[in-house]
Amino acid sequence: MKLSFEQLTVHRSEREIISGLSAGVASGEVLVVTGPNGCGKSTLLKTIAGLIKPASGKIELTESGDRSIGQCCHYLGHENALKPALSVSENLQFWQKFLALSDFGAGLDIESALELVGLPDIDEIPAGYLSAGQKRRVAIARLLVCKRPVWLLDEPTGALDKKSEARFSKIVDGHRNDGGITIAATHQPLGLKNTKKLQLGPIEQKAMS
Repeated sequence: MKLSFEQLTVHRSEREIISGLSAGVASGEVLVVTGPNGCGKSTLLKTIAGLIKPASGKIELTESGDRSIGQCCHYLGHENALKPALSVSENLQFWQKFLALSDFGAGLDIESALELVGLPDIDEIPAGYLSAGQKRRVAIARLLVCKRPVWLLDEPTGALDKKSEARFSKIVDGHRNDGGITIAATHQPLGLKNTKKLQLGPIEQKAMS
């Protein structure tokens, strides 16, 4: 499987945010997108996910069958997408059912996913009672309870402590060892090794290394 975009141009509020951007990432690879605020990191992820329509260019995902790119993706944005009044388990159950696509195989059960993010035995606690770091870890657990091959992660380690950052790195390594694709936009090191890098600048885009 390979995800690529060619000569991608994206406008927002009549302003060109991304101009003529091209890159690609294959199964088992991680692409880390960096750059200053306003350079288009979040816009790029939302465009790949199908939440924003590009002005021009194309985005392709090979070996996706009849699925759209958006249906093959997990998108983790700045918000954690948790209902405060629902328990952790109820939140994850919702996403497990809403996002499930059986042809990608089964994800982890909720207990195992929470164990991997370091939050055992909190499944019955309302999400609204969690700290910012705990909410982010539950949001990461959402990636695990429903299997999808492409992860689009926007500042995934925001609000995480060092120990949780290390857990996150292991989770991403597990995803790519399973043949998954990860594109992560970030301002800070993610602790991941052997990654591709794409640095964005204001309007003018720099080349991928």
